[in-house]
Amino acid sequence: MKTKLYSLLLACAAIPLFSQVGINTDTPTATLDVNGTMRVRVTPPAATVTGYQILTQDVATTEVFAMDPQLIIAAANVNSSMYFAKKTATLSLLSLGLFPSGFRSVNFLQAERTIGSASLFSDTDNTYTAPSTGVYAISFSFRLGTGLQASILANSPGVGLLRTRSGVATVIDSRPFSGASLALIDLTISDTTISGIYSLQAGDKINFGLTGSSAITAGLLTSSISTFYIYKISN
Repeated sequence: MKTKLYSLLLACAAIPLFSQVGINTDTPTATLDVNGTMRVRVTPPAATVTGYQILTQDVATTEVFAMDPQLIIAAANVNSSMYFAKKTATLSLLSLGLFPSGFRSVNFLQAERTIGSASLFSDTDNTYTAPSTGVYAISFSFRLGTGLQASILANSPGVGLLRTRSGVATVIDSRPFSGASLALIDLTISDTTISGIYSLQAGDKINFGLTGSSAITAGLLTSSISTFYIYKISN
């Protein structure tokens, strides 16, 4: 009798058993379904991301998956606010009624962008729109003509950043071109850059242009070059 019982137990042990186990649930939906919290007393640190997987949870199903940590690193490094444009031809300065006196915007277009989403820039008013509230790094360069004018330009022109918020336009930063008198020669170094970090709100529009520009003629603009870049660096 004992021999038959042992034979039965051995036969059962040889049969693969497939089951789902639930903790705090009577209806498990995975091999192990835990309806509750989990505590691990000791977790040894990994010295590198190489050769390891990170456990992640599907927010819809709560199922746990293994994920390559490099995917998370790559996702974190994506900056959707980044935009760069360079204008080397058909440059002109545009003025709108809401602009402060003397400010005219460079007619940047989406076609002149080197990097960035087209949705961030409008050809209608030549503006970059901040996609979210935070601190942004902005740089704007402008070379008027050859970058050197054989006279002191009237009205002390320079580069400027114009922010439009809730329909109100404000020059948030500016830098004039440099002028100098050498013996009997008056010169304007009409090549300058403005850069810094600025606090913007979602929906703020930024124009890149010149201040004190009313005396600048179209002839000087035909050989002018202008570039800008902008990206969010912090919340």
